[in-house]
Amino acid sequence: MTRCRLCGSEAMASVVDLGATPPCESFLAADQLDEPEPAYPLHLRVCTDCWLAQIPPLITPEETFKEYAYFSSFSTSWVEHARTFVADAVQRLPLGPDAFVVEVASNDGYLLRHVVDRGIRCLGIEPSVNVGATAREAGVPTLTEFLSPETGTAVRAEHGPADLVVANNVYAHIPDVVGFTQGLRALVADDGWVSIEVQHLLTLIEENQYDTIYHEHFQYYTVASAIRALASGGLTLVDVELLPTHGGSIRLWARPAEAAGEPTRRVADVLDREKAAGLQELSGYAEFSARVAKVRRDLLRFLIDAAERGETVVGYGAPGKGNTLLNHCGIRPDLLAYTVDRNPYKHGRFTPGTRIPILSPERIAADRPDYVLVLPWNLRAELAEQLSFVHEWGGRLVFPIPELSIVEAAKEVTA
Repeated sequence: MTRCRLCGSEAMASVVDLGATPPCESFLAADQLDEPEPAYPLHLRVCTDCWLAQIPPLITPEETFKEYAYFSSFSTSWVEHARTFVADAVQRLPLGPDAFVVEVASNDGYLLRHVVDRGIRCLGIEPSVNVGATAREAGVPTLTEFLSPETGTAVRAEHGPADLVVANNVYAHIPDVVGFTQGLRALVADDGWVSIEVQHLLTLIEENQYDTIYHEHFQYYTVASAIRALASGGLTLVDVELLPTHGGSIRLWARPAEAAGEPTRRVADVLDREKAAGLQELSGYAEFSARVAKVRRDLLRFLIDAAERGETVVGYGAPGKGNTLLNHCGIRPDLLAYTVDRNPYKHGRFTPGTRIPILSPERIAADRPDYVLVLPWNLRAELAEQLSFVHEWGGRLVFPIPELSIVEAAKEVTA
């Protein structure tokens, strides 16, 4: 990657190089285990002109999302997060019975089903055929398309302008950030609103959340770089919220530039925090690579020591972030016997690159392992409760990020 995909600058600086890994959602069937598996460099760089952090666009969204393994509704906390958002948005904007809501990358309808329940007209735009079909079965109108300026214009012509366009956890997933942003502007009414949730680069750096760097995530935003990205499509940031989701996210409230007005004080406050953390100069990124290396050493040391003691370690979850972690650490079934996942689509498959079997969650109670390595650490509170039964036989939970911590029944030990 020689040029920034947002501003075109050639001033690109390395942040962390994680080697080469397969795409994080390319789970393997049993009959694929003897076949070659492609791997692509995973090297995060930052543009020192516009400060957008990014990886090379070595895979296309079409390759990733034609058939997708992630279904949002399998996370109880994420469905609740969506319900709360819809309730708040209806009051904030407000959205009446004549409103029109569009969600881009609407997945299995996890969010828009709450809009449907309120009798508000809506449409999901979801590129994955299998996931979109699930949404339609749940009663959520869904168009199987990628968002582009042309798609946005066509939807607006057929359905009218949207009072609210939602784009949760997709703004990082598109290599053509300018074209996607233009698509958002095409969808939204001239006096409408766009709400975007995306992981915050500030918490990614501060909390060692390097496993959220994977090929599906092409960009990593600060509020400062998001302002520039939104402006490329004619949108202006007017408010920002800091969210706990995905280890730390930002919710960006934007409007067409001609209707935006002055931004709230919260925008200035977050910009000040980012500047204080050094994220608009190279000093803010200088130590990140060394802290990533420590996470890897600590986790490998724990797994090797457990194996030498004859203790069993299994995983919980098979998220994309987990596959970055497993591949970067070189973890194989000799150190992690298997992992489990609530999504039946993944059962009987194997993690990309590391080829660890993925089983149903019931196996944990049947096998009673000594340790359960929780790969979706961002759902810590939810999963600590779900997995509390592990303590019944003296088992312990292990969280690898931001630093290795082992949770026993009555206490927590940090490495």
